[in-house]
Amino acid sequence: MKQLILISIATIAFLGGSAMAGPPDYKQPAPPPPPPNYGVGFYGAIDLGANVYQNRGGTRTFTQDNPNLLGFGDTLTVDPKNDVGFFGGVKLGYVFGTGVVRPTVEGDFFYNGFRGGGNFTLRDSFGDVLAQRNVTTWINTGAFMGNFILRFAPGNQKFQPYVGAGVGVYYAESAGTQLTNPNTGTVTVNTGGGRSHADLAWQIIAGSDYYWTPKFSTFIEYKFLEYTSTQIDTNHSRVLGQQLIGAGVRFHF
Repeated sequence: MKQLILISIATIAFLGGSAMAGPPDYKQPAPPPPPPNYGVGFYGAIDLGANVYQNRGGTRTFTQDNPNLLGFGDTLTVDPKNDVGFFGGVKLGYVFGTGVVRPTVEGDFFYNGFRGGGNFTLRDSFGDVLAQRNVTTWINTGAFMGNFILRFAPGNQKFQPYVGAGVGVYYAESAGTQLTNPNTGTVTVNTGGGRSHADLAWQIIAGSDYYWTPKFSTFIEYKFLEYTSTQIDTNHSRVLGQQLIGAGVRFHF
């Protein structure tokens, strides 16, 4: 009996102590971290691609229409070459803000090389071919452009298309001219040197990034690039419209 009384007293004491202890402490869970911002602030990029087309003008025909000179009625047809070229360069820029629309300023510096020249055909007044020659030269250029771009970062910000435009200057140098007889393949003239020219340039840009991490992306880009010739006084337009398609990687600091 005494043992039963002692057990009852111990049970009452334990229950009384638990009641006086109060409810357990409640700790509020920490709020989740904000989602990361992809592609903000300063960046550098490397890109390269193909100069798929440059509009150096269409085919033109010149006629010798002076009856007092030799070859009256002869025609010379000039067909410019618009061969595929190569470009590659670097970009440095800054993305403003973290919203869906993000203004961006960018310096775009790249090498742009392509093959120039043309095919020449001389015909007499009856249309018979008197001579044919192919002129080939490689043109090396460097472009230094300042771009203003609008970037769009919807949803989770990983896919970011963009459009923009830029102005700047370019420097071009011909690597020399090679004159070839298309019938025999003989090189009849090789100047071994060329001329240089610097002038204004402008471009229109469209592209898209995909961000693998908040600071690293791969991108594709299209450029319509035009080299002007304001320093050359001619009776015809000397602008050079080019279509460039490339890809690259972008790193944010």
